[in-house]
Amino acid sequence: MNNWLFYNEEIIPDSTPIFSAANRGLRFGDGLFETIKVVHASAASGRGEMPLFDLHMERMNHGLAVLNMKLQEHYTPDYISQMILDLCRQNNINGAARVRITVVRGNGTLFATEDAHASIVIQAEPLAADYLTFNLTGLKIDICPGIQKSCDRLANIKSNNYLPYVMAAQYARENQLSDSLVLNAHNRICDGTIANIFRIHNDTIYTPPLTEGGVGGVMRKYLLNVLPKAGYTVQEKICTPEELEAATEVFLTNALYGIRWVSQFRNKLYQNQLVARLFKEIINPINNGLQTSH
Repeated sequence: MNNWLFYNEEIIPDSTPIFSAANRGLRFGDGLFETIKVVHASAASGRGEMPLFDLHMERMNHGLAVLNMKLQEHYTPDYISQMILDLCRQNNINGAARVRITVVRGNGTLFATEDAHASIVIQAEPLAADYLTFNLTGLKIDICPGIQKSCDRLANIKSNNYLPYVMAAQYARENQLSDSLVLNAHNRICDGTIANIFRIHNDTIYTPPLTEGGVGGVMRKYLLNVLPKAGYTVQEKICTPEELEAATEVFLTNALYGIRWVSQFRNKLYQNQLVARLFKEIINPINNGLQTSH
């Protein structure tokens, strides 16, 4: 049985060739992507089944503006959300789903493109149950050596040019780590391979500002908005490896998992009392489809 994907205006078998060797996304990494969690893929319509969808569209449109890329005008958030749900139904996904939207500029050389509008690909697959529960086994993390990310205007977008994180993921896999952190040119922590990082010290929750070069995570932005309203003290502050070791608790965030507890960084072990409470208070309602706008 075929799986299906959405390419521009059609839902087609995912085995269908869609790009040529001249595609700029393939040749230069010229594009961006979004990873979205669908909590109830069987819904008839509407964005209410995709928590934080507005933030995903906000980040995607910001990235398109930074890259000076344009989709066709009818690719509105409502249209994209409907295409996602249609694709989930086509793939017989009735529960939670992982959706990836990829946007690439099209064919061309480094100095010229043949296409006025970017191409869009949407993929959907069932989401495993562990994405919806708190990880009682903590993550083990370290820093990827030899990789430094820039802090320029491209640093915060979710670019298809993902080599620093590819190398960090390879390092994590080779060293039996759950994830690997990426440093910037100042030897301070940006983020993880697919997640932003938060640390807790003296009852204050810290995360590096985006000026440090990390990807502008959707869950990161959501937490910076809702945590103060829930009575927590949150600050954006630079993070050195030494400051991370001094923390009492550490967690990683992304749109799929929400919050994941880190139990160890190098030789430092962390607790999870506050992290577990944050998951229960903030992430569980999202996973139950109760918190979908902000």
